[in-house]
Amino acid sequence: MITRRSVPAGRSLAALLIVFLAAGVASAQSLRVMPVNIQMAPGQNATTLTVINEGSTATAIQVRAYAWNQLDGTDQRIDTDELLASPPIASIGPGETQVVRLVLRRTPKGREATYRILVDQIPAAAAPGMVQVVMRMSIPVFAEPATRAVPHVQFHIERDAGHAYLVAVNDGLRHEAIRGVVLSAADGAPLKNDSGASPYVLAGATRRWPIDAQAPLPPAGESLHMKAHSDAGALDQQVRVVGIP
Repeated sequence: MITRRSVPAGRSLAALLIVFLAAGVASAQSLRVMPVNIQMAPGQNATTLTVINEGSTATAIQVRAYAWNQLDGTDQRIDTDELLASPPIASIGPGETQVVRLVLRRTPKGREATYRILVDQIPAAAAPGMVQVVMRMSIPVFAEPATRAVPHVQFHIERDAGHAYLVAVNDGLRHEAIRGVVLSAADGAPLKNDSGASPYVLAGATRRWPIDAQAPLPPAGESLHMKAHSDAGALDQQVRVVGIP
C-alpha cells in the first residue's frame, strides 16, 4: 500500500496523475512501461510487464491487478485474485529494468476476461516547499477464452432535451476499440464528440460518448453519419437517433 502523510498547506501538496494508455510505450516522468496493451492468447496463463527507470535516481513502484468491467457506461476496477502480479512492490535503480510477471489463475470461460494493471510510482519524501507527484499508469489486460470470441457492436444516438450520446452496445464475446469517431449531420456538418474518452467497449457492455447537445440534431427516427476506426477495420455507417424515455 502507498501511505500518504498530511502536511500543512503551503508546505507540500500531493497530486495524482492518471495516465490512460492507447498504444506503444508509456512514459511517466522517468519511468517507461511496455507493453501498454496486453493480449493473452487462449490457454496462455502467464506474461510479463517491463518497467524501465530512465531517470538518474532510484525509484520505487507498486503493481496491482484488478478485474475490469463496464457498468452503465462507466469503467470499474474490482479487487481480484484471478490475476497476480509479482513482485507487487519493487525498487528500480537508475537505468535499470524491472520485469513484473503476471499470472492468470483462472481460465476464462465462454468470453474474454478483462483486467487492469495499475503501476504506481511511489514518491520519495518531499522536501519542504516541494510538490509530490504520484505517477500512475493503467494497463489493460485481455485474456481470451479457449473458444472463439469476437465482438459484435451496434451503435445508436440517444437524445433528450439536454443531452445527446453516441452509444455502442457490444453483445459479443470480445472487446472492441472504437477510435477517431467523426459524426456528421445530413448537410455534412461535423458534430463535436468526446473522442478523447477511453475507446474500449468490453464484451457484454455499453459505452456512451457525449455529443455536443447544442448542435442541431435530427429528430428521433432519423440518422447521423458516423466514421470511425475499430480493431476490425474502418467503420462508415448511418447511426439511428432514438429518444431517451
